Amino acid sequence: MLRSNGINLEVSQQGAGAPALVFLHYWGGSSRTWRHVIHALTPDFRTVAIDQRGWGRSDAPASGYALADLADDAQGVVEALDLERYILVGHSMGGKVAQLMASRRLRGLVGLALVAPSPPSPLGLPLDVREAMVGAYGSRDSIIATVEQVLAPNGLAATDLEVVIEDSLAGAAVAKRAWPLCASQEDITTAVVQIDVPVIAISGENDRVDPPEVLRRELLTRIPQARLHVLPDIGHLSPLEAPDDIADLVRAFALATIDAGASVSPVGKDVIRLRCPGCGTVLAAAARYQSSHPPHD
Repeated sequence: MLRSNGINLEVSQQGAGAPALVFLHYWGGSSRTWRHVIHALTPDFRTVAIDQRGWGRSDAPASGYALADLADDAQGVVEALDLERYILVGHSMGGKVAQLMASRRLRGLVGLALVAPSPPSPLGLPLDVREAMVGAYGSRDSIIATVEQVLAPNGLAATDLEVVIEDSLAGAAVAKRAWPLCASQEDITTAVVQIDVPVIAISGENDRVDPPEVLRRELLTRIPQARLHVLPDIGHLSPLEAPDDIADLVRAFALATIDAGASVSPVGKDVIRLRCPGCGTVLAAAARYQSSHPPHD
């Protein structure tokens, strides 16, 4: 537990190295949503995964679930850990929180990785649909139905589905209501133009929550330096559906932010390798990432 912004937050840390990777989860998840991605990245990076307020093992205050509150929580963690160089990695709701944080141009922030992010504009769903979302995590059956019909239509591994069910059921009632009814409707489009670090956005081809076409229209037009990478046959829960792909993309993106050395050279259509400038050793090979991709690819 770490004290931040007046509450206790569960913070899981693993690995070592810079830049550190700070993970923010989706509405309904917890830091455990990232466990496969983190497992793949900890040999190379320090990882910091936060249970956002109302989720996982973090405190669930009776109020304070606006985007600014969630951003202040995560910013407090970064400051408490005194991270000198870090990248924010946000999924869905966590992606919108990460955008607001990045718009503040925080000291030490060197990159922004957005995974199936909620765009900076209000969620384009009518009120009755958003009210129905509140009950989506109310029971085991409703959670399974939400996963199968919306979040991951191609299915999840049985152990991952159980984690999703546990996390969704454990969420505080106030947190379950706050995102669909309030925070998802916040408009931060004027704020995100202040983002001045490299940005990668990763979308699933079959994402039914924040599909690629929505990100192209609502996110890429407002963060022009963002590069979009679409994962074939993947839905909204890409950290669980395609953790190795997410890890490869985040790894390559993170290594590309290291100014003191690593050179980037294309080795084929959709693949890059990063080599140590001293000995030439390949540091990483990442599929579907290439620094020369146009912003709206």
